[in-house]
Amino acid sequence: MEYDHQHHHAHGRQGHDRAFALGIALNLGFVAIEFVYGLLSHSMALLADAGHNLSDVLALALAWGASVLGRRRPSHRFTYGLGSTSILAALFNAMLLMLVVGAIAVEAVQRLLNPVAVATATVIWVALCGIVVNTATALLFLRGREHDLNVKGAFLHMAADAAVSLGVVLAGVGMLYGGWFWLDPLMSLVIAAVIIGSTWGLLRDSLNLSLHAVPPRIDDGQIRNYFSRLGGVAEFHDLHIWGMSTTETALTVHLIMPQGCPGDRFITQIADELHQRFGIGHATIQVETGDGPHPCALAPDHVV
Repeated sequence: MEYDHQHHHAHGRQGHDRAFALGIALNLGFVAIEFVYGLLSHSMALLADAGHNLSDVLALALAWGASVLGRRRPSHRFTYGLGSTSILAALFNAMLLMLVVGAIAVEAVQRLLNPVAVATATVIWVALCGIVVNTATALLFLRGREHDLNVKGAFLHMAADAAVSLGVVLAGVGMLYGGWFWLDPLMSLVIAAVIIGSTWGLLRDSLNLSLHAVPPRIDDGQIRNYFSRLGGVAEFHDLHIWGMSTTETALTVHLIMPQGCPGDRFITQIADELHQRFGIGHATIQVETGDGPHPCALAPDHVV
């Protein structure tokens, strides 16, 4: 047997520490403003959005912490490093958001049954501030969103929050000129629905990644087709693909090559193509000739 390990780590990847710090500071300050004026104006929509933005602060803090831990070097105990903390952070954040949604929905339904007068001018001005804060935070992650899924997630989350704040402004206008105070709890339910819509995929994907599922951006069929077309490869087995973090993917596979492996250049070429075509940066490839008295014990697909 011949073993070859190709490691394409992104240890030189620049962190977005300053963007995370500014984003957390901006949103934490805005949460305090929303909470205080939500209480003073009796606006459930503002309080709901304050809870939403507080979860955003936690999400940014978790993503920042995971980003810092992910840049730490592997150790004898954690041989893959701590990149998988980004998966745990995403899972925890998704679960927390679901709890926030439940609390918002219960209070909003109670307000729909018993509408409360709201200081609409205050709601409008605070929500306008929310548009500015969330847009500014989204712009902090504009540059890196194409290369880092964590950064892209932060950008999309903040952009969606700006849209939610716009919805609160529209509800405030409706209450101001139409006296429709039921719009306030109704907008709270809309905010809850937006949170569920944006969080469900995060919850599903982070849970799957924590169970070593194939990352959603990877097409298992295309990779199998790639290995089946490799010259000199009669068969392959023990193919495993999993996420080492929310941005890095690992793969292991056994290749049966009756004529033997042409050399390290062949293995290097496979690793480079896996990285360029499929975004797999950590490939471990084992070559077998298949001429032994017994087949590989890991050959059947159901064996792990």
